[in-house]
Amino acid sequence: MARDIKLGWDVEALNKAYRQGYMAASMGMKKHRCPYRGEVVVAAWEAGWDDSSAAVNQQKIPDNDFFSRIA
Repeated sequence: MARDIKLGWDVEALNKAYRQGYMAASMGMKKHRCPYRGEVVVAAWEAGWDDSSAAVNQQKIPDNDFFSRIA
């Protein structure tokens, strides 16, 4: 398993943080409530949060509203 001993993270930890961030946003948790402290792991959690938030916002746009998709 690839592990960065200096920073203390590995690919599995980043995947877990991403999934948890995605789930947190889908449940309405605020972005500033990230439970992680390491810079790289926080970035993975925030990426998951951002992706989930974008997916939720995309679902809110009605498919038949042509003008809302033009920008």
